Amino acid sequence: MNTAALKGEPVTAEFDHAAHAYDRLVAANPGYHSHLRTSARRLGLDGTGEGLRILDLGCGTGASTKALLHVLPRARITGVDASEGMLESARAKPWPDSVSFHRARAEDLTPQWAAEHLGGPADAVFGAYLIRNCPDPDALLSTVRDLLRPGGRLVLHEYSVADSVAARTVWSAVCWGVVIPAGRALTGRGDLFRYLWRGVLDFDGRQALLERMRRAGLASVASAPLPGWQHGITHTFAGLRPEEADGGR
Repeated sequence: MNTAALKGEPVTAEFDHAAHAYDRLVAANPGYHSHLRTSARRLGLDGTGEGLRILDLGCGTGASTKALLHVLPRARITGVDASEGMLESARAKPWPDSVSFHRARAEDLTPQWAAEHLGGPADAVFGAYLIRNCPDPDALLSTVRDLLRPGGRLVLHEYSVADSVAARTVWSAVCWGVVIPAGRALTGRGDLFRYLWRGVLDFDGRQALLERMRRAGLASVASAPLPGWQHGITHTFAGLRPEEADGGR
């Protein structure tokens, strides 16, 4: 499977098709929601988020948005996704007035967009299962850097198995034993879920993604694993936009 050729519009169309079943699929994953909350806490933002602007890129049906709201209940949270089907599912859920959703491709956002929709640069950007699906990960990271205020923080919650034979083996076993059959049963086809399996195998190892973040001008980059069966498979990647005096562009 050529995963690179599927990124962009083809995979967005697959997410549109699967949106109605997506929450049921992820509910079967032990730790899915608690892991998102862990990565949200790893933004390292103090307090309730009062006065903060948080951008949730690739928000999907709102699971990551809910995790951010749990950790930072008074923040202004703006969810962005390219899939209208996923956004329809997200918008159908109850949210406080501080949460909003917009359709856009994450890599197309600009500081001007942030000024219009957030009221200024983001204090933090959260991207769950996002960068692996972008046609140009480096362009995405540069875009995110420009959306952040100086000192603003980025967290990517992402699969990364390239550095570990054991992680690759477990990932393939879970996909072919559970994820692909369940996805096919609930959505009527397995294309998205085979893409998920292969795309994770093809994606950066942990060190390679950290280096991408550094090349994009992010500082203090680091990663930490998530617990449970996904240990060594799913990670939190964190970084920040340097203060201008520290070499910001």
